[in-house]
Amino acid sequence: MAGVTFRVVSPDVNEEPLLREDPAAMVRRLAKEKARAVHERLGLKSGTRIIIAADTTVVNAEGKILGKPVSRAEAVRMLASLQGRDHFVFTGYAILVGDSGRIASSVSRVVKTRVRIRKMGSRDLHRYVSLGESFDKAGAYAAQGFGMSMIEKIHGSYTNVVGLPMAQLLEDLRKLGWRP
Repeated sequence: MAGVTFRVVSPDVNEEPLLREDPAAMVRRLAKEKARAVHERLGLKSGTRIIIAADTTVVNAEGKILGKPVSRAEAVRMLASLQGRDHFVFTGYAILVGDSGRIASSVSRVVKTRVRIRKMGSRDLHRYVSLGESFDKAGAYAAQGFGMSMIEKIHGSYTNVVGLPMAQLLEDLRKLGWRP
């Protein structure tokens, strides 16, 4: 819808936080590592090519980083820790712009959005997790799926909660010279 033609390339990057790494620094670092990994694999040959990489994490009210759950029980625990309280979604992205095979320019940014999940009973938490949306999602919910029914409030970018803050990304792409 934004007029961007793209191809998805999954880089092999360890997404674990470093010791005492804050969420904003972590998602910025991981986005840059992912962009570099794709650049190393594909290069920036044949004219101008743009690589966009992103990483998203959820931070609960206690400041704990919630990655992707590895089990149903962990997904239920994550959602239980989020319900009825504000939490934050951090997405970092990195853009590499190539010209004649080299990186001509780059930019990275972190976007933070405050979200509140409504209070739910244990049965509702388990029912949502049984849908399968929780897996491969930081914080164990998908705002773009049935998980939207759990969201009470969003303060900031909705697309950031989905995983890629489009308004900010398009602004940075235009600053780098991209035109749809």
